[in-house]
Amino acid sequence: MPDPNADRRPHLLLTGTGQPQAFKAKGMPVKTAPIPTQDRARHGQALQRDLVGVRPLARQAAEAQRALDLQSGLGLQLEFVSQPDVALAFASLGNERGKNALNHIEVLSVQTEAGVTRANVFVPDGKLAHFEQVVADYLAERRGAKGQHLDHHALVDTIATIRASSLRALWTDAPELFPADPDEALWWEVWLPTRGRPAAVVADFRRLATAVGCEVAEAVARFPERSVLLMRGTVRQLGRSSLTLNCVAELRRAKDTAAFFDAMPVDQQRDWVVDALEHLRAPAAEDEAAPRVCVLDSGVTHAHPLIAPLMESGDAHTIHPAWGVGDNADHGTGLATLASYGDLTEALGSTDPIEVPHRLESVKLVDQAGGNPGDKPHHAALFADAVSQPEVAAPQRARVFTSAVSAEDGREQGRPTAWSAMVDRLAADYDGDGQFPRLFVLAAGNTEDLNVIARYPESLTTSGLRDPAQAWNALTVGAFTRKVDITEPDANGLAPVAPEGGLSPYSTTSATWDSVWPLKPDVVCEGGNAARDDRGATGVNSLHLLAAHHRPVDRLLTPFNATSAASALCAGMAARLMADYPALRPETIRALLVHSADWTDAMKAQFLPPAATKRDHVHLIRHCGWGAPDLERARWSAGHALTLVVEDQLQPYQRPPGQSVATRDMHLHSLPWPKEVLESLPPEAQLELRITLSYFIEPNPSARGTTSKFHYASHQLRFDVRRPLDASSEQFVARVNAAAQRDDDDDPVDSRDPHWVLGERYRHRGSLHQDIWRGSAAELAQRHQIAIYPSKGWWRTRPALERYNLPARYSLVVSIRSPQEDVDLYTPVAQQIAAAAPVAVAVPRG
Repeated sequence: MPDPNADRRPHLLLTGTGQPQAFKAKGMPVKTAPIPTQDRARHGQALQRDLVGVRPLARQAAEAQRALDLQSGLGLQLEFVSQPDVALAFASLGNERGKNALNHIEVLSVQTEAGVTRANVFVPDGKLAHFEQVVADYLAERRGAKGQHLDHHALVDTIATIRASSLRALWTDAPELFPADPDEALWWEVWLPTRGRPAAVVADFRRLATAVGCEVAEAVARFPERSVLLMRGTVRQLGRSSLTLNCVAELRRAKDTAAFFDAMPVDQQRDWVVDALEHLRAPAAEDEAAPRVCVLDSGVTHAHPLIAPLMESGDAHTIHPAWGVGDNADHGTGLATLASYGDLTEALGSTDPIEVPHRLESVKLVDQAGGNPGDKPHHAALFADAVSQPEVAAPQRARVFTSAVSAEDGREQGRPTAWSAMVDRLAADYDGDGQFPRLFVLAAGNTEDLNVIARYPESLTTSGLRDPAQAWNALTVGAFTRKVDITEPDANGLAPVAPEGGLSPYSTTSATWDSVWPLKPDVVCEGGNAARDDRGATGVNSLHLLAAHHRPVDRLLTPFNATSAASALCAGMAARLMADYPALRPETIRALLVHSADWTDAMKAQFLPPAATKRDHVHLIRHCGWGAPDLERARWSAGHALTLVVEDQLQPYQRPPGQSVATRDMHLHSLPWPKEVLESLPPEAQLELRITLSYFIEPNPSARGTTSKFHYASHQLRFDVRRPLDASSEQFVARVNAAAQRDDDDDPVDSRDPHWVLGERYRHRGSLHQDIWRGSAAELAQRHQIAIYPSKGWWRTRPALERYNLPARYSLVVSIRSPQEDVDLYTPVAQQIAAAAPVAVAVPRG
């Protein structure tokens, strides 16, 4: 129970305090690999022969499509293959001028394998002449009137060959997952371009796929430039008609959900439950102001005595009425109790009051077998359906959604999928202009193979996060553990796998992801431990958490573990914060939890060398996130540790009449630091400044690459802090302005400001950015301004989608902490804020 005598002060909340600064980001030179010079005549003539070879195919395809009265555009897909180890200039392949999207030459997907890049490009009927002219200009070494090169050599010299796209060319999943047997029937995840007429594209594909004997599922997940659906068929069936492939942007293998945990038998402990309920303090059923934790899982057993006081039967939903709403898998019920009571081994053994400030909702997203009757489960569409049900039933409620349903493997390596993109889309709610965002707390996914666990800690690096945990906008939760005491009498020779405070052996990480993807997980919570001896690893009940069993008639309690348990605990923390600060945005709740987290000594011992670099800290975060959240720190400030919370929005881009889309605004926040107090501290006193920037992006999950204009994120925001060398606000703004357009991978090491844990090069990944600065009080006093500025995103680079006028909301959490607990930093800051403008301060309950 929290110390009632602790120094607990409400966070200082500010809204709309950013001072807009109009600016135009200055481009920085980007280092690119040299383009090898080809024998112009030989190379150009070879490509001409390629184009001559595909011309009759293009004519045949258009004639057949016209005969079928297809409505989504006539044309052929071409595959452009790069020279070995040469970056294909695929951004120059597209030509999307004009309002009629059916006439656009569109880059559909880009894949690089073994040093060769392949771009699939849809070429509308009659547009093949565009590429014929490009090659002709190349052969003629065409120049403009002023002598400038118009010969397209920067594109043509990177191309090795041009050919009609094959089924294999459209495969953007892991290469080894492509079916080796042409007659193997499987469920495919089919990504269709929208071409300005998404319904027509879907309808045409259904007709073509059905005609070759394939089965197409009904559910469709829709994104700005893609529609995603599932289809069951074989390679041989799909290969019967090139027409079927002409309206496909990419193909992937559909996923199976992870198996649920097996229930472990335990003695009945009904007396414990009855005693605990006598101490329960929770909102009444009619309290619509109380937040809800909505569990998207295997359903919840409402009749369980630990669930019934927190949930009305009408708040249990299902995506398939035939399933019912109850829990047949012994999973969702456990999640619901962990989110409400925490680990029941602690809650049931305490005589303190059990404070639960939220209530429960449930949506049955998977059945006992993790399947979906009728066809292959399309997790993106089903997830959206699950989210909609409680919102339709009770739209006014505040809620946090939590889900531990995940794919069986981590093959995406951070790459977005339809499922993770749907999470991002629902979180951002840009369909409603971002006015009603949602908070999702997702499990990172589990390592369940005991043979893998036996190789701990090496197993942590190779076990990747499971889809959809890579979602940018979600709060992704991994697992650590403090459980090391094995109490079973027959556990002779067994020892805990993880040290106390170390990463749980069940957790998964993003250690093998490409550096462009978000730093995940965001945080870690208790997920239990495993044991091992000379024979290998095993699970033991005493190293797991305790949760409710789904069949209370048989038994009330059951062991529970892994990132499922961890995510439920984190969802409960989020709901508690929502009850404390009901006016705060979901982006802010996420930021406060990550802001409160810290690494244990065991985590640092596992993943940080003695002289740790910024890159070493990235390695730590990709395993442990920012550590374990501290709920008290997330809820309260203290005299020596104050937290400022800012909620604001800016206009990242604009399109002046007759001009291209450009960056528009940045925000400058002045920090009301108590300079006199800071400067009075001893010179050796080392203070900590922690900054967290949280915002939600609108996803665009096509596989067209992560460079140039093809971006997943609608917009990206960055923060920077004024340095002692910035003599004025104007100089600070000028420095930020010059840096705004740098690509993360090309950023120089931030050697001028070495006190940051991550620095500019590493902290800007995903849509939640955090960094920690440590230094003297005198230095901190000079760091009294923060800039929030936009970086690249598809809102700017895809003007045809007309999203560039949308505002971007963000939440900024800033704290300073002194090692001297008798120092009062809080009061002078609160006084400065009160003197500047009235501030509404929400006081947490408890």
